[in-house]
Amino acid sequence: AGGTQRAAMKKQKQRQSKGEPKAGPEEESHTCCGCRFPLLFAFLQLALGTSVTALGFLMASISSSLPVRDTPYWAGILVCVVSLVGFVMLCISYQPDEKTCLQFTAKLMYFLLSALALIACVLAVAFAAHHYVQMNRFTCDTVLESCHCKLDTEDPLGRTFIYQDVVDCGSLTSMLNLYLPLQMGLNLVAALVCLLACFVVWKHRYQVFYVGVRFHPLTATEGQQQKV
Repeated sequence: AGGTQRAAMKKQKQRQSKGEPKAGPEEESHTCCGCRFPLLFAFLQLALGTSVTALGFLMASISSSLPVRDTPYWAGILVCVVSLVGFVMLCISYQPDEKTCLQFTAKLMYFLLSALALIACVLAVAFAAHHYVQMNRFTCDTVLESCHCKLDTEDPLGRTFIYQDVVDCGSLTSMLNLYLPLQMGLNLVAALVCLLACFVVWKHRYQVFYVGVRFHPLTATEGQQQKV
């Protein structure tokens, strides 16, 4: 009698284990490359945001008349803020199926700020590229402590770009020709990282938690009904 009871209990456990969904992949779904999500993106965003911010302030120190759009420290600061939100999200204990309001809020903020940082970085790339194209066509002359540059010297009504607090136009153009491509490259990489972060957050929310989880109980009940 004891042997038959043990055998029946084993069969029941086997049926229950077949009907229940496997928790292994779901528990590991919040990790990426062995790291808790999104550690890699947060580190990359912090490094790129710091570099863009430092280079933007360095460009602003060249001339006081450089417009804000050509010194995109604002894009770097925003990317740094996004990385800090990512680090805060790492400190929140992981809960499957978005059971905590704090975790959902942190993910939503990280997604929205990453999208906003993506737009800011793309704008910074566009402004830097436009300024770089103009710099290659400038004809500059030093007047007192400023540098006057024109696109077309033969046009008397052509626009004159004035860079204040500049002693030598040659050094100004050489530094801008170095810094502008760096800004374009750094902001482009930061935009790609923010785009990947948005994609991974979306995939982690809509393609990991719910796909293959909601249908396990249905398949289990159907199997039990067929067996009965």
